[in-house]
Amino acid sequence: MWPLYAAGFTTAFGAHGIAANLGGFSDDAVTSLLVLGGLLALYDGAEVLLKPLFGTLADRVGARPVLLGGLLAFAAASAAYVIADSPAWLWAARLGQGAAASAFSPSASALVARLNPAARHGRAFGSYGFYKSIGYTLGPLLGGLLVWAGGLRLLFAVLAVLGLAVAAWAALAVPSLPPLPKRRQTVLDLARRLADPAFLGPTAALAAATAALSVGVGFLPVSGAAAGLGTVATGAAVSVLAGCAALVQPRAGRALDEGRLGARGGITAGLLITAAGLGCATLPGLAGVLGGAALIGAGTGLITPLGFAALAASTPAERLGQTMGTAELGRELGDAGGPLLVAGIATVASLTHGYAALALLLAVGPLLVLAARLRAAPPSSP
Repeated sequence: MWPLYAAGFTTAFGAHGIAANLGGFSDDAVTSLLVLGGLLALYDGAEVLLKPLFGTLADRVGARPVLLGGLLAFAAASAAYVIADSPAWLWAARLGQGAAASAFSPSASALVARLNPAARHGRAFGSYGFYKSIGYTLGPLLGGLLVWAGGLRLLFAVLAVLGLAVAAWAALAVPSLPPLPKRRQTVLDLARRLADPAFLGPTAALAAATAALSVGVGFLPVSGAAAGLGTVATGAAVSVLAGCAALVQPRAGRALDEGRLGARGGITAGLLITAAGLGCATLPGLAGVLGGAALIGAGTGLITPLGFAALAASTPAERLGQTMGTAELGRELGDAGGPLLVAGIATVASLTHGYAALALLLAVGPLLVLAARLRAAPPSSP
């Protein structure tokens, strides 16, 4: 399992380590906000388009070859910029990294499910999410140190070495699991499976969690600055958010496996906690920022392992790659859609209204489900 955790760390570190440091790098490669936005979009855009395709390929040829190929491609894309050191190659390298992550990320998730019995899925996905969160947390900090010490070339060089090292580790330690036999699937069969509430519910929750996480990382520092807080305090808020998400995930997964927490109830609670965090972010001052960060982190940390475990439990083993790739697509859409929603509302009203709108969006689903259950419950006898 450890090479799979390392693969999760690699994609998170690669995404945030570079993204957080492009804007502060003075070079011809990054000359305007438009160029910066394009470079940031390349990685996520490649993931949105390719994750379902690579997930399906993992089901067809086996998840291990796709995992190894993706890690090697990630290393090659990173090394390309180190060797060429030109603006054009920065674009190519960023696109290549995103395409490579689209291959090894859903493959790693599928292997996490296949290499663990169903009774340990919560714990396995909790640990996988923990190390991925560590990558998101350390990426901006370590990436900034590397850029300070040797520029973007050093950061890309470290990513190339990391990709090669994890690929070698996975080749030695991850067992080869042959693709499972499966019956022919038509487009209509795929549409029915993806429209099933067993898929739509967890995927929508994962997308909502990612949207809130992205909003918290991007906009809580803005709220802190507006309240007169310094960069240390706003940076601490983001660290609190990421740290809470990382710490909660393994515990949530363990509680699921031990029967102390149900996937549906846990996801519902996670959505409500996340919505409460966004509501807390509307409060002024340090208390609102830190309170919002802690609750958003805890809520998303609760949703993530439970959502993936629920998907694994409801998916035939021979279709795990396709399911995980499509679920990752939902997360990427949430990652982009959450900030766009909040920013759009903040433009015409205020950031507080943006937080409130996303909080309402996250809370309305669980509240409607709860209301439906209460209406359907038999009346108590006198």
